[in-house]
Amino acid sequence: MTQKFPRLFLVLLAFLFVLNLVQSYFTGIIYDEAYYWYYVQNMAWGYFDHPPMVAFLIKVGGLLFDGELGVRFMSSVLSAGTYLILWLLVDHPKKKDYVVHFFLLVFSFTLMNAYGFLTLPDTPLLFFTALFLWLYKRFLKEPSAWTTILLGLTMAALMYSKYHAVLVILFVFLSNIKLITNKKAWVAVVLALLCYMPHFVWLYQNDFVSITFHLYERPNQAYSFEGFTLGYFLNLIIIIGLLFYWVYAAFFKFRATDTFSKALIFLVYGIIIFFFISSFNRRVQAQWAIVISIPMAVIAFTYLLENPKGRKWMFRIGMVSAILLFYARVWLIYRPLFPMIFETHGNKEWVAELTEKAGGIPVIFENSYRRASMYEFYSRIPAFSLNNYMYRKNQYSIDDSEERVRGKKVLYVSQYRKTGDINYMHLDSTVFYGNFIEDFQSYRKLECIVTKAQSGIKHSLKVYNPYAFDIPLEKLKYTISYSNEHKQVKEMLPLKVQNLYPKTSFLKTKDTLYYEFELPLPKMQNPGYFRIGISENGLLPGLNGKPIKMTE
Repeated sequence: MTQKFPRLFLVLLAFLFVLNLVQSYFTGIIYDEAYYWYYVQNMAWGYFDHPPMVAFLIKVGGLLFDGELGVRFMSSVLSAGTYLILWLLVDHPKKKDYVVHFFLLVFSFTLMNAYGFLTLPDTPLLFFTALFLWLYKRFLKEPSAWTTILLGLTMAALMYSKYHAVLVILFVFLSNIKLITNKKAWVAVVLALLCYMPHFVWLYQNDFVSITFHLYERPNQAYSFEGFTLGYFLNLIIIIGLLFYWVYAAFFKFRATDTFSKALIFLVYGIIIFFFISSFNRRVQAQWAIVISIPMAVIAFTYLLENPKGRKWMFRIGMVSAILLFYARVWLIYRPLFPMIFETHGNKEWVAELTEKAGGIPVIFENSYRRASMYEFYSRIPAFSLNNYMYRKNQYSIDDSEERVRGKKVLYVSQYRKTGDINYMHLDSTVFYGNFIEDFQSYRKLECIVTKAQSGIKHSLKVYNPYAFDIPLEKLKYTISYSNEHKQVKEMLPLKVQNLYPKTSFLKTKDTLYYEFELPLPKMQNPGYFRIGISENGLLPGLNGKPIKMTE
């Protein structure tokens, strides 16, 4: 092994691995990690926001360790694996003389550094992107049966990590169109699709909820050059960190010498251009383009080996970057180092305070899957996010968590109330209020399906009850919310519906009721969409219908 990996490389990798384990143990969980930990409580082949790889990693780590380390253990393992593969991807006779330079370079990639211990969908995405490129490189040289099989399995793992994986596979394919006539390449693709079939089935069984939300239902906002396009280019700098000038300079000077290096170029340009175009439609988050870190690290290290002047400056800036990132890592644990609050700070404290004031009963958080999952992670007491018309759907909308709190005494916490039975404070001095409810009942899974009338002004409304019990109609009130063209809710009104079967007093289990209604006149001008909601037992109306375009 030392022939491929110098002793110094293995020593530094071991140090980094231990560093990430220590960081994992002492750093408080962040909200997204808590949410993905919540996934694990009900293992499935898919989840509302993402494919299941992130849940699988947390499940494996949880079998070995408790708490934060259990959530993050596999991220530390995959991070070490990513460093190993990146080293193998560089073919250069002088690389063994610059091991420290390699670690400084890769460690300086800001988000890749963070995902060295944080467990998010991008963590396995980075590892399997690196593995995919390494196997593709081997496939180009010698497409053996084992390489073909491993390539197919890795493509499946990529897609199980995050939906963005399809871009990685697509742009590598576009760099080598001749693969379309390669039988072994097709074997790898078919194997990947077969392995991915359980997730396809899950999507079908759940009405393609993930795809529908990400493509059609996610709220947006009006285009802003500063916030969207300029913000995207700033994110491209943030991904790389302080070395961004030298890394991008290395990339723009890089020239393809073979099919594999061409794939690296296509992957970087493809991702950057794809999300540049996307930036004219929506705000692009920094991590969406994170996969460019893998080919950019390979290209930048190759450039570093061949250019002494660039190598000197990259080493100096890499040292500064490493010191700052070490400082930031300590600050994630010990807040007084920097006068700024982050997600890793103060969560144990507010959860402990709320647990004591709630008296150990379940807690309902209004419109906050983040606080619900964080609370349950640290308290191990059932929590639920009750999503209403002002928010969006999430995993709590499609799983069975509603049944864990049905009929029980709960504490209902809202960030919008100014009074309540109890209150508690977050580290940023935000005060939240909660009220006790003796017998909590909600019906957020009732489905409202609207059909616009072919003639006239009346619409048809079907209401389906997926629950295993009947629901009294007297407990239900219908509402309509109007939103702008970006699906931002601006107005909510009561909705008068006409029951086509007026003698019915219950919406029976697994049954459908039929109504007619007319759209009430909104105060807002030119609404873009409307959505039907149901208010049950005095709660704010839910997200029972889909957004419907007004012009349809």
